[in-house]
Amino acid sequence: MNPKYGKLFKSLVRSYYNNNFDETILSIMNDESIDKDSLGKTISLLCGVTVNYDDNFLENLKKAIRNYELTHKIVHKIRNCSMDCLDEEGKTICQKSCPFDAILIDQNTNSSYISLDKCTDCGFCVDGCPTGSILDRVEFIPLIDILNKESIVIAAVAPSIIGQFGENVTIDQLRAAFKQLGFTDMVEVAFFADMLTIKEAVEFDHLVNKTNDFMITSCCCPMWIAMLKKQFEELLPHVSPSISPMIAAGKILKELNPDCKVVFIGPCIAKKSEAKEKDLVGIIDYVLTFQELKDIFDVFDIDPSLLENDLATEYASREGRLYGRTGGVSIAIHEAIKNLFPEKAKLVKVIQGNGVKECREILTKTKDRQLDANFIEGMGCVGGCVGGPKAIIPKEKGREILDRFADDSEVSISLNNEWMENILKKLSLDSTDDFNNKEKTKIFNREF
Repeated sequence: MNPKYGKLFKSLVRSYYNNNFDETILSIMNDESIDKDSLGKTISLLCGVTVNYDDNFLENLKKAIRNYELTHKIVHKIRNCSMDCLDEEGKTICQKSCPFDAILIDQNTNSSYISLDKCTDCGFCVDGCPTGSILDRVEFIPLIDILNKESIVIAAVAPSIIGQFGENVTIDQLRAAFKQLGFTDMVEVAFFADMLTIKEAVEFDHLVNKTNDFMITSCCCPMWIAMLKKQFEELLPHVSPSISPMIAAGKILKELNPDCKVVFIGPCIAKKSEAKEKDLVGIIDYVLTFQELKDIFDVFDIDPSLLENDLATEYASREGRLYGRTGGVSIAIHEAIKNLFPEKAKLVKVIQGNGVKECREILTKTKDRQLDANFIEGMGCVGGCVGGPKAIIPKEKGREILDRFADDSEVSISLNNEWMENILKKLSLDSTDDFNNKEKTKIFNREF
C-alpha cells in the first residue's frame, strides 16, 4: 500500500479490532483544516467500502462494513490533483500507466478522472500515481468480523508469496502466521494450478491440430483477459475456456465445504476486480495484497520468521509453483502435453508476453496472423506475478526465490501429484482421461 496511507490503515484496523473505532474516526475527522470529502473517501476505501462524507459519515461507514458487498468498484479517484506530472505530450503518469486508456482529462477542472466504461480495475494507476490521488479498496476490515466468529476462513495464497516476508520464511511458517490472524487454514493456489495444467494441456490437444491453429491460455492474469475482452475480442474463440488458479481454489474449496469463506492473497490489485466479475462473484470472498498483508501482520505483531512450521496436508508441484513468474505457465503445460500427448508435443511453439507492452504486441501480431507460435501466454506485469504492483520485494529477487522454492518441491510434475489426485477423485475426476469429459470438468470451465 502507498506509505502515505499505511499508517492510517493500521490505525483503522487496530481500532476496529479493539472496539474503539468510533472514537478513532471522530478524532481523525475532527481537524477543521482537512478536506473531509477526500479524507472520507480515503477512510472508506481503506475500510473496504465506498461511503461519501456527510454528517452521518460514521454510521454510514459502519453500516457499509457490516453489509459488505462483493460488487463494489475497486479503483477510485479520491481527489483532484494538480497534474504536475504532465509530460511533453500532455500525458500524466497515471494515464501512461493505464493499459486501457481509461484515464481522461476533464478540461473544466483541469484534472484527470477515471472512465467507468473503459476502466477494468486493473490497478496499474494506483501504483503509478505519484500523489496518492488514486486508491483501491482494502478488504480486510469487513473480514475481521468473520475471523472473529466461528467461521471456516481459508487463505489461498499466490505462488509468488514465497520470499515476500523474508527470504528464509517457509510456506509452512506463513500458514502458521495466517492461523495466528484467525484463519482456519492456508492453501497454496499452486495446488489448484496443478489441476489446470492438465485441463489446459487437454484444451491444447483439442484446439491445436493444424499448422495455423493456436491457443491463448486463460490462466493467471486478469489484465491479460481484460485486454483480450476489451481490445482483441476477435481472439476470444482461441482462448482456453478455463478459470484461473485463484478461481479454481475458491470453487473447489467451496465444493468440498460450502460453508467456507475463501480469501485470496497475492501481489495484484486486478485480482480484486476478477473476483467481482459477474460470472465469478461469490467464488472468492475477499482479496488482499502482499503489501496489505504486511501492514496487517505489523498491526498484530506477527513475524512469520519466528513461528514454527505448520505442515500442510496437500503439496503443490514444481510446475504449479512456477505459475508465479513469466514463462511458468508455458513450462507446466508444455511438460503436461509431452506426457499426455507426446505426438502433439512436437507441434508446440511457445511465446510469452512479459508486461503490458509485450502482451499488446503479441496479441496484435496474433490478430494479424504474423505470430510464429501456437501457445500464447501473457502476464501484465513484467516478470509475472513476482513483479506485481503490490509485491514487497524486487521482481528479480522474487523470481530467484520462487524458482528455488519450485525446484525444492517434493512433487515435480503435476501429473504425479497424488495429493491433487485425491482431491480430484472427490470431484469425480478419477483419471486424467476424465479431463476430456466436459461435463466432469465443468467446475474448471469459463466461457469468454
